[in-house]
Amino acid sequence: MYAGFPPRPPHEPRPRTPPPLARLPLDAQLTALRTTLSRNEVLLAVLERTAALALPHWYVTAGCLFQTVWNVVTDRPPTHGIKDYDVFYYDDTDLSWEAEDAAIRGGREAYGDLPADVEIRNEARVHLWYADKFGVPCPPHDSVESAIDSFASTTCCLGVRLEPDGRWRVYAPHGLADVFNLVVRPNPVLAPREVYEAKAGRWAREWPELRVLEWPK
Repeated sequence: MYAGFPPRPPHEPRPRTPPPLARLPLDAQLTALRTTLSRNEVLLAVLERTAALALPHWYVTAGCLFQTVWNVVTDRPPTHGIKDYDVFYYDDTDLSWEAEDAAIRGGREAYGDLPADVEIRNEARVHLWYADKFGVPCPPHDSVESAIDSFASTTCCLGVRLEPDGRWRVYAPHGLADVFNLVVRPNPVLAPREVYEAKAGRWAREWPELRVLEWPK
């Protein structure tokens, strides 16, 4: 799923819980996603400020998105349990740490007054450090989308950015049903089993309503 849709009207109602996503048409799923994520005012601020940074081919991604949905679905505060807000961008013209650090320092200034940790990462550089951190090699990514595709759970594979005209661009290669149905599904393409199980275990402690599926045997 890769789609964009127009900005939300200023007085559009925000229901407490979305309808069952598996039974909605695609355009309604996208509308429900935006309505739900808009309950998280910190997330909206991160999106707006990241757009102003003009990072190349960026997305806000990972936990801050699907965990906001889990919070709304389970009637928790929208920011409950969210450790940080991940901003991925892609720039393969300069793979130096100095270039990425310049983007990170720009983000510190942009997000400094928000009650959240925002982590900026150049996904073109991931293969340079991934093996040291996770113990398995990572082929070079050719886009932010390919980085999102490699998350340990397919439920995590979600990215959102603001386009210059105010539209939301949504990347969701595995759809949205698992996110709204509180299903955590493994994605055994890169991250090892222990990474998936550690993440899923932590999430299940914060959101015990989750249904965590086992790593394939």
